[in-house]
Amino acid sequence: MDLSAFDFDLPPELIAQDPPQARGASRLLVLRRDTGRIEHSQFARLANYLRGGDLLVLNDTRVFPARLLGRRIPSGGAVECVLLRQLPTPNSTTPNAATSNSDLLRPSSALEVGRLGVGSLGVGSSEWEALVHPGQKLEPGARMLFEGSGIRLHGEIVSRHFHGRRTVRLWTDEDIDLMDVIERIGHVPLPPYIKRDDRPDDRERYQTVYARARGSIAAPTAGLHFTPELLDELASRGVERAEITLHVGYGTFKPIRTARVEDHVVDPERFVVPAAAADALTRARREGRRVIAVGTTTCRVLESLGVDAKGDVHEAKGEVTLFIRPGHSFRLVDGLVTNFHLPRSSLLVLVVAFAGRERILEAYREAVERRYRFYSYGDAMLIV
Repeated sequence: MDLSAFDFDLPPELIAQDPPQARGASRLLVLRRDTGRIEHSQFARLANYLRGGDLLVLNDTRVFPARLLGRRIPSGGAVECVLLRQLPTPNSTTPNAATSNSDLLRPSSALEVGRLGVGSLGVGSSEWEALVHPGQKLEPGARMLFEGSGIRLHGEIVSRHFHGRRTVRLWTDEDIDLMDVIERIGHVPLPPYIKRDDRPDDRERYQTVYARARGSIAAPTAGLHFTPELLDELASRGVERAEITLHVGYGTFKPIRTARVEDHVVDPERFVVPAAAADALTRARREGRRVIAVGTTTCRVLESLGVDAKGDVHEAKGEVTLFIRPGHSFRLVDGLVTNFHLPRSSLLVLVVAFAGRERILEAYREAVERRYRFYSYGDAMLIV
């Protein structure tokens, strides 16, 4: 399909720059896949559109403050470094520093160690794939310094890659876990279409209330609308809940640069589907109950899972590379909670694949007419 088929007009003022005043106060557009009927509601009333027995699947990833602001050494010029993913660095050390053997982010609880199979970053150095600005002035060997809360974090450009990406080595001279240093001095990596600096309250609002497994540089934004009270209400009405993990990478903002949608390649993202979630999915399939994915991240994970000859879903972990586009046959997902997405984006293509191009574009036109808020801090859509 031609990329132009996924375009629509969006007034810039509808791109939400701030979260709603209260979590859960967003509007909700409900689209029925069978009839194309559209209903306008509030997200707080989500329980009215789900059924007892529905399985709601959430992405429990946690955003870490991946944006580092500092200065170049020795010139003192400003530098910005956005950490994309940690790389294996078994032999990378700095003087008087221990080696970090982890190739994933440190989990934030003992529970996550069991789920993700990762350990602590420890004190020492680690290498990251990163976006660095001003990239053209920072060749391999260039040094950077990031400071905050009385802590100094050192950086060095190791190598250059395509699209402005760099391999960066980070280390600290102090006996402090590197991930804790990043947590303390880093900034929330707000999406590029939010045209303001991050604020302290973004650390809480750009995070779901059920976030646990630290590792994303972007929030699974469909989940930002949920409150503990709404989750309790859904449970009281018999809506089952399961959690998977997909660590959202910068690829979620990657534009489609090809004229044909089919030629686009999505960046791989790490995921974990624990046994409890796999068992819940198996039971829901056997009993003919709906599976409602919260967010395109959850949808991509679920549609990537294997289903054996008996119809069972099994626990899994690895990297998701699935690009869902029109023609995809959905095997597990029956409903989708999602935000409103960028024109010509892979996320819009996914939603079109799920509900149909004409119905989605009509729903988007109506959302624009009714002044819905778009993108990460915007309003929500339920497709069932």
